[in-house]
Amino acid sequence: MEYKRFENTIVARIDKGEEILSSLEKLCIDEDIHLGVVSGLGAVNDVTIGMFDTEEKTYYSKECKGDYEVTSLTGNITRMNEKPYLHLHITIGNTETNENYGGHLNKAVIGATGEIFITVIPGKVGREFSEEIGLNLMKFNM
Repeated sequence: MEYKRFENTIVARIDKGEEILSSLEKLCIDEDIHLGVVSGLGAVNDVTIGMFDTEEKTYYSKECKGDYEVTSLTGNITRMNEKPYLHLHITIGNTETNENYGGHLNKAVIGATGEIFITVIPGKVGREFSEEIGLNLMKFNM
């Protein structure tokens, strides 16, 4: 991955074979990002997408292998237990059948390139697990 910072905006290129979440987590550590907004697109070939069942409070995953266009990558950066917490959603399109899949990004390996923009927000928002909801919710009183 290569990137360049322009004040509160980071423009990153994630290269073929690199995984999106681990690449962005490293970038957040290197640049000391505690809060931000993520937007991106690109091409992937090994993706795991999660869907949350609100009644069961469980994530169900779908694996997609093959060539997919990332039509939308969006989400946010906060912190949980002092570590970067990436909450990203992805929509991918199959290049052969044009079927689309979307949900919570669990894993995505770049198949060609990934173009990511991060807007860094000065401030801190944390995360805390909610037993009632079953998710790590934003925590503002840090």
